[in-house]
Amino acid sequence: MPSMTAVTAAAAPAARSPSDRTVPRTAILLCNLGTPEAPTAPALRRYLGQFLADPRIVEIPRVAWLPILHGIILRIRPAKSAAKYASIWMAEGSPLAVWTERQATLLRGWLGEAGLRVQVRHAMRYGQPAIAAQLKALQAEGVDRVLVLPLYPQYSGTTTASVSDDVCAYALRTRRLPELRFVNSYHDHPDYIGALAQSVRAHWQREGGPAEQLVMSFHGIPERAVRLGDPYQQECLATAALLAQALGLAPERYRVTFQSRFGKAKWLEPYTEPTLIEMAKGGTRSVDVMCPGFTSDCLETLEEINQEAREAFLHAGGQEFRYIPCLNADTAWITALSRIAQQHLAGWETGTAADTPAPSSSR
Repeated sequence: MPSMTAVTAAAAPAARSPSDRTVPRTAILLCNLGTPEAPTAPALRRYLGQFLADPRIVEIPRVAWLPILHGIILRIRPAKSAAKYASIWMAEGSPLAVWTERQATLLRGWLGEAGLRVQVRHAMRYGQPAIAAQLKALQAEGVDRVLVLPLYPQYSGTTTASVSDDVCAYALRTRRLPELRFVNSYHDHPDYIGALAQSVRAHWQREGGPAEQLVMSFHGIPERAVRLGDPYQQECLATAALLAQALGLAPERYRVTFQSRFGKAKWLEPYTEPTLIEMAKGGTRSVDVMCPGFTSDCLETLEEINQEAREAFLHAGGQEFRYIPCLNADTAWITALSRIAQQHLAGWETGTAADTPAPSSSR
C-alpha cells in the first residue's frame, strides 16, 4: 500500500515550471444575459426554457409556474420570438453574441497594451458559452483568480445576482476553486458615463444636432422587486441624471422610461412605448432614443425599440425617430471597461505583458 505522503504528492497539482510565468494566472469573465443559437423555434424553446425557469427571473412558486411555462408558454412563444430574432440577426450570428465576444477580445488587447497579463473570456448566463464551461476552461489553462464582470451596469437581482448564482452553482460542484471576485455595479462610473455621453454627442454630430427630446429606455423589472429592496430603479435614475448632466441637458429635455414588460404584474413605469405614443400625440416631433443599460445591441434594442417603438411613435404622429446604438465595441466603452476591470483587479497578480505575445486582435 502506498504511503499517505505518496498519495498526497500524487494528488497535488504539479509545480509550475519557469516557462509558466508567461501564462496568465488571473482572468476576467465577462458575463452577459444570453441568446438563442439560431433564430428558430427549437433554439428559442431551449433558450427560453432555461431563461424563464430561473427563479430570479420569474418569482412564482415553481409548482405553479413550471406547468405554465412548459405547458403553454414554450408551446406558443418560441415561434413568435424566432421571427423577431430573424429580423435583427447578423451575418455573424446573434448581435448580442457578436458584440459580447468582440468586447472580450478587445478588452484582452486593451489590458495587454496596459501591461497586464490577464486572460479574458466571455460567457452567457443562459445559452452558450455557459459560465460553468468557461470557468472550467480557465482553470484548465492554469488560472487561479477570476474576476466575474457582468455586462450589466445597473445591479438587479434579476441579472447581476443571477450571474452570481450560476458561478456559485459551479462552485458547489467543484473541489478546487479559483479565487473569485464579483463586480456588482458600475452605473455611476465616470468612464461608463463618459462613454455614453460620447456616443450621444457622436450621434448628434452625425444628425446635425439633438432631437427635441432624448429618451433613455432601460429594461424593466417588476415593481415588486424594488419594494423588496432591489436597487435597480435607483441606479437607472442615477445613470440617467449623470448622463444628462454630462450632456448639459435640462430636466425637461429628456425622459427616463422602462421597456420589455413580461406578464400581467405591474412593472417599473413609465413604460417606453406608451410614453413615446403620448409624446407624439402631445406634439413632440423628433426623439433620440437610447438604451443606456444595454452594453450590446440585442433583440430588446434592435427589434423592440428600433422597430416596434419606432413604428408606434411615427404612427402616433411623430415625424423623426432616431435610434442611438448601444456602446457595443466603441473605443470609449472598451477603455471604460478596461478601467473598471483594473480597479477590481487591484492586488492580484497580473504581472507584466512584456514577455507575452501581443494579442492578435486590434482595435
